[in-house]
Amino acid sequence: MSEKVIDLWKEWVNQRWNADAKFLNLERMNQDAFLKRHRLTSPASPDASKEAQVVFKIASKLKPEVETISLAHNDLVSGRMMSTLAHYLPKLANLSLEGNKLSGWKEIDYISGKRGRLSQLRELVLVGNPMRELEYKNNRAQQYKSEIARRFPTLEMLDGEPVTRVGFDAPTNAPSSSTRPHTKLSSFAWNMEPPFIAGVDGSIVSNFLMRYFPLFDNQRGALLDVYSPDATFSFSANTAIPPRARIEGLHVSKDFPNQRKLEWAPWLSGGLGGSRNLDRMTGGLQKVTQTLHLGNEQAVKAMADLPGTKHDVAGTPEKFSVDAFPVRQGERTNLLVTIHGQFSELPSHGIRSFDRSFILANAPEGSRAKQSGWDVVILSDQLVIRAYSSHEAWRPGPMRVQAGDLLPSPGLQEALKPLPEPQRTLMLDLVLRTRLNLQFAEECLKNNDWDLERAMANFEQVKANLPADAYLPQDAFLP
Repeated sequence: MSEKVIDLWKEWVNQRWNADAKFLNLERMNQDAFLKRHRLTSPASPDASKEAQVVFKIASKLKPEVETISLAHNDLVSGRMMSTLAHYLPKLANLSLEGNKLSGWKEIDYISGKRGRLSQLRELVLVGNPMRELEYKNNRAQQYKSEIARRFPTLEMLDGEPVTRVGFDAPTNAPSSSTRPHTKLSSFAWNMEPPFIAGVDGSIVSNFLMRYFPLFDNQRGALLDVYSPDATFSFSANTAIPPRARIEGLHVSKDFPNQRKLEWAPWLSGGLGGSRNLDRMTGGLQKVTQTLHLGNEQAVKAMADLPGTKHDVAGTPEKFSVDAFPVRQGERTNLLVTIHGQFSELPSHGIRSFDRSFILANAPEGSRAKQSGWDVVILSDQLVIRAYSSHEAWRPGPMRVQAGDLLPSPGLQEALKPLPEPQRTLMLDLVLRTRLNLQFAEECLKNNDWDLERAMANFEQVKANLPADAYLPQDAFLP
C-alpha cells in the first residue's frame, strides 16, 4: 500500500476510535461511507487481502491501548480476517462479533488457536451467529458455553452473561514454544516441552504439592482431611526396568549403590489390598474391588501400610514434572494434576520413579479440608510406582529415540535456524550421524544433490582423509 492509502486508513481508524472508552468501533464496515468515497476495500469484504491487518496494526499504536473492539454486523462468514488480531492487539479484553454469519468452530480458531489466541479476552459476544443460534435451538446451550469457556480460559462474560467457573479457571502464562528440529535418526519429531499448567493459578498447584508430599513422607495420617469423604485411592507397581534405564545400567551402577536393596514385595502385597495392576491381577472381582480404596479413611489407611518414602520436591524440583489443567466431570469443572518424579524408599534409600494423578476440587466452605487450611480437596488419587528411570526423560528439548544418540545443543540448533526446510532437517540429520561441522556437512549434501543416503555413503568413503577440524566439538551436542 502507498503512504497516501495508509494515511487514509489512519484517518478512518481515528474516526472510529473512542479514546475515553478505549473502544474501536469496526461495525458495519461494508456500508461505511468514508471507505466507499475513497474506494477502499472494506476489511470485512470477501475481497479484502491485507486491509484487516493494516487496520489492526494501526490500532496497535493507538493511545491509550485498545481494550474493546466491535466487529458486529459485518456479514463475516469466516474468521480469517481476525487471524492477526492477537498479534497486534494481544491485550484485547472485549470483542463483539454480534450479528455475523460465523457457522463453525473453525472460524473461532482464528482467535482461540495456539497461533492466534486472545489470551486476555474477558468478554465475547457471538449473539446472532449461526454457530451460536443453532446450539441454542438444539438445546445445546450448555455445551456451547462450555466449549467457549474451554477455548478462552480468561473469559468472564459470554453473550452478556457471566461465565460460570470454579477457582481453577484463573489463567496462567502458557509456556512459550521452542524450535522443534525434525530429526529422523536421533530424536522424536517434537521436543519435550516444559511442565504445562493452564487454566489454574499456579500457586494453587504448588502450594498443594509442597504441603502434600512432606505429609505423605512423614505423617500420612494428617492427610485425612484433604481427601474427600467419597474419595478413591489406588496404587499399582510396575516392576519392569524401563529399556532406557536398563541400557544406561542405572540399576547396577556404582552411582546408585542402594538399588540392590530394594524389594517389590511391600508394594505388590502391601497397602491393605496390594497392587492394582489390572493387566496382571488374579483373584477375580474380589481382588479388583479390594485394591480400590473408597473414602478418605480407607485411602489413608492404605497409604499408611505402604513403604516409607522421601520426595525431595523442594531441594531438587528439576526431578519432578507437573502438568495441571481443568477437566469437565458432568456439570462440574475440576482440576487434573499429574506428577512424574522420583523418591527415596525408606529405610533402604534406593530410588524409585513414580507417576501420580490427582483429581482436585475446590475445598467447600466449612469442610474439614477448608478448616485445615487446604484450598482443594482430593476426589481421586492414582499412584504408579516404577523402577527408577532418570528425570532426563522430561528435560525440555529434543528427545532421544535411543539412549546414547546424539542430540543438538541449543547453539547448534540456533546455527541451523537460517536454513530453509528441508535443508535444515537434512543438515541436522547428517551432523548427528557424522559429527561433521556445518561447512563440511553442507558441502557433502550439496555435492550429493541433498540426498541424505548418498551423502552418508560419500562420507564413509572419505572420512579417513578428513582433517580433525572437519568435526564439531563435543559441546555442540547435549551430554
